Amino acid sequence: MEKPEILAQLNTIFIDIADNENIRLNEMSSAGNVEGWDSLTHIQLVVAIEKYFKIRFTSKEIQSWKNVGELMDSIAAKVSE
Repeated sequence: MEKPEILAQLNTIFIDIADNENIRLNEMSSAGNVEGWDSLTHIQLVVAIEKYFKIRFTSKEIQSWKNVGELMDSIAAKVSE
């Protein structure tokens, strides 16, 4: 799965979980610059992403992400396994 496709799917998931149609993610998007992305939303996002892509993240992976780009790298690595 290519990164543009992953980003498009993530954007859809974020819009659904945050209930905000105005979200437009890019690789540098982070909790600090996406409205509605707080710690509770983060947990909901991780669960939804794991379910959608049929993958599982370790807590170490989840804590290491600094932005959407790093999240996308993790997803890409797991879906290609």
